[in-house]
Amino acid sequence: MEMFQPPSVVSLDHILPQEPLLMMGAGPVPIPHKVAYANSIVINHLGETMNKVIEQVKEMGAYVFQTSSKHVLGVAGPGSAAMEMAICNLVAPDSRVLSICNGYFSRRMAEMATRVGGKVTVLDIADNLAAEPAQVEQLLKEGNFQTLTIVQGETSNTVFNRHLEAIARLAHSYGCMVIVDAVCTLSTMPLEMDRWKVDAVITGGQKGLASIPGVSLLAFSEHAWKRIEARSHTIAHWCLDALLADKFWNQKSYHYTAPVSGILALHEALRLVCEETLPRRFARHALCSRALQRGIEAMGLRLLVSEDVRLNSVVGITVPEGISGDAVRTHMSRVHRVEISGSFGPNIVRIGQMGEQSRAHNLFRTLHAFGSSLQFAGASLDLPAGIAELEKGLSNQSDPTVAESR
Repeated sequence: MEMFQPPSVVSLDHILPQEPLLMMGAGPVPIPHKVAYANSIVINHLGETMNKVIEQVKEMGAYVFQTSSKHVLGVAGPGSAAMEMAICNLVAPDSRVLSICNGYFSRRMAEMATRVGGKVTVLDIADNLAAEPAQVEQLLKEGNFQTLTIVQGETSNTVFNRHLEAIARLAHSYGCMVIVDAVCTLSTMPLEMDRWKVDAVITGGQKGLASIPGVSLLAFSEHAWKRIEARSHTIAHWCLDALLADKFWNQKSYHYTAPVSGILALHEALRLVCEETLPRRFARHALCSRALQRGIEAMGLRLLVSEDVRLNSVVGITVPEGISGDAVRTHMSRVHRVEISGSFGPNIVRIGQMGEQSRAHNLFRTLHAFGSSLQFAGASLDLPAGIAELEKGLSNQSDPTVAESR
């Protein structure tokens, strides 16, 4: 009997670059050594050690979400899996959903809500603008919506929904539950789940939390959990059923084999956030992002989004006329070993400012690589002025954590 022959492949040693790229795009981000070490460990997913880890992940997660809810759950999957878990558990078939769409990822929530049978109304926000409470309230008055979906930061075009708190409170006053995508913003800027009246918050591990891709976190409010417990239909998503997930996360029972290494990594990432504290972390991200933005502008480049609605976790830069953003990014990767992101349509490149990306040494290396690569591609700019402005912005800080890397 003839058998298939094993394929001829090479080891990762021959595939991966000898010098790792500095990941300065929209995610994944560089991870601290302690997170990487934790990700190398495998333990029993149902043992006492794991139970202790899970309890601490929930406790630290509640701090980061700023919630007293007991329904903090991990998800074996990307931020989009956490997004789908929130939506499929809170959006019942034929229920009315208002999806506020600023770009690519907010539209993903609208699509997910449609796929589970929700009757979705999309509020399209004009390019590069934030949603305004008055726009939202007009629809809430007319619609009898049960659920509202919104991003805090639209990673695709770097728009910040700066009125999130007001919109969430408005929705709450109309009896409408609020699902927030905080994948690129959680721990980089304020989001107070309980005080803002948010019912579900989604985040991925690989962005603001500076953990690995593929293990995510979400929290449901007590109000949202009551809706989940009261539902009359069985949802189609077995792995993403919050009631089944609750068995593992809150009842020390079996759901499926948890990604133990990823949860250990998430534990260490959350521990580092708690050690730094949210106020200091917010200040570090804001200062570093402002300094980078000023450096980019000092070189003679234009940022895509106006300052009042601009994210500090992902910065969008308009590529000069006649210059290929892809060529710039390729040169940065090959020559300078720095990787940034392209776009989902607009002629921009995106530089991340999440977690370990917001460190002085990473900012200087990235801005130099970016400016040099633009010049190589034919752009005319003032790179020394940009570096000087970045240095000026960072020197105004008194917090040593801007320079630290653990």
